[in-house]
Amino acid sequence: MSNGNHDQFRLGFLTAVEDEERGYVGGLLITNRFGRPLEFQCTSPVKPNRTQQILYGPTLRPYVLGELIGRTLLEKVGVKPHLIMVETSDLLDLRSVTSLPVASLPTTSPDSKSSEIAKNRGNGEDGGDASGSLRLGKELIAFHASHPEDRTEVENYSKLVPGDADLREPFERVREALVETLRLSLARPA
Repeated sequence: MSNGNHDQFRLGFLTAVEDEERGYVGGLLITNRFGRPLEFQCTSPVKPNRTQQILYGPTLRPYVLGELIGRTLLEKVGVKPHLIMVETSDLLDLRSVTSLPVASLPTTSPDSKSSEIAKNRGNGEDGGDASGSLRLGKELIAFHASHPEDRTEVENYSKLVPGDADLREPFERVREALVETLRLSLARPA
């Protein structure tokens, strides 16, 4: 999407919910830099069978969420994001199946002591630190360790995102939409 001079910075918010009976359902919300929705896609439920659970062991969840759900959503979406945000660092492995930068939010709130320590270790006005983190909106986001170039690429756009942008809120919208989608699909007659 072009605004005449340059592409507007687009963020993708990828998350999934788990339904005990039906499995994981993933959603990807693409927004502009102000959080306005541009596109939303979701998957059908993905439920690993018992053999897959045994064979994949602890790697099952990252595989299902990243390679199956994440890759599918990125292939379906028409409006490509400049950055894909995930809620937890265990989903950073999505980066291995896409050329787009992937970043995760910290597991602690920005007001917590550990986030404050990370902020104080920053190396300048962007709020980044030696581990490859970058200040975006209210958060200090982290990138996949194998892709340090992602930080540099996103840093070029980071000043376009308002300093008070809440990067956690779009994930709430995605989860609510996924729960509603599951509820509606259960209510449909077979």
